[in-house]
Amino acid sequence: MDLGLKGKVVVISGAAGIEGSIGETILQKLADEGATPAVIDRNARGFGYVEKLQKRGIDAIFCQTDVTNPEQIKTAVETIAEKYGKIDVVINNVGVNDGAGLDASYEEFMNSLKLNMVSYFLVVKHALPLLKKSKGNILNIGSKVALTGQGGTSGYAASKGGVLGLTREWAVDLIKEQIRVNAIIIAESWTPAYDNWIKTLENGEEKLKSIVKKIPLENRMTTPEEIADTCLFTISEKSSHTTGQFIFCDGGYVHLDRSLLTEE
Repeated sequence: MDLGLKGKVVVISGAAGIEGSIGETILQKLADEGATPAVIDRNARGFGYVEKLQKRGIDAIFCQTDVTNPEQIKTAVETIAEKYGKIDVVINNVGVNDGAGLDASYEEFMNSLKLNMVSYFLVVKHALPLLKKSKGNILNIGSKVALTGQGGTSGYAASKGGVLGLTREWAVDLIKEQIRVNAIIIAESWTPAYDNWIKTLENGEEKLKSIVKKIPLENRMTTPEEIADTCLFTISEKSSHTTGQFIFCDGGYVHLDRSLLTEE
């Protein structure tokens, strides 16, 4: 399906993760659709990703940025604006479940908020003048932890709860500008980081099986490709009358009746 993203300048944060991560998968899908990805990330592997895209004839830019640093975010967005003269979409994809729980220091808790929520605010704040001109849209990547809790991760849970609040607030704020704002909510997705985490556990295989059994649809994790496809559809004009929504790409994990998980 042609989603009409060809030539659209899409700012995406957190897209220089490990190959196969959610952000990197969204990046590749954007390129496949003919969009112009503008990547904001602290990891230098973003240079390599963009170089490979450029060798394919795809216009792209990488701005290496510490997204906990307000000035670096401002500079990154200004660099993108200067190069392209427009921004059509912002995808906020930063997310690190950093384990800043109730035993964390004030600084650790605040750093989690800066990374996982405040960065979203700053990217949108600086991109907004060009989003208004393009009547573009904003997509925030959220987590089920905002709704279900997880334990031991107060900073991340508070951040992702805040991201959902910002999604609705911005949808109201920007409706007069015809700017749509939505959030994708992810539960359990099989990513390289998830694989690495499982491998650190003494009973990793058993833990993985217990998690997968709790996912109602097909008892499997959501793939990064499925999440990326949902993201691209949501930012496209195929979703032109969708705003202020929390879109769950989770195999029914959050909402469906627990009786589905009862073994017969």
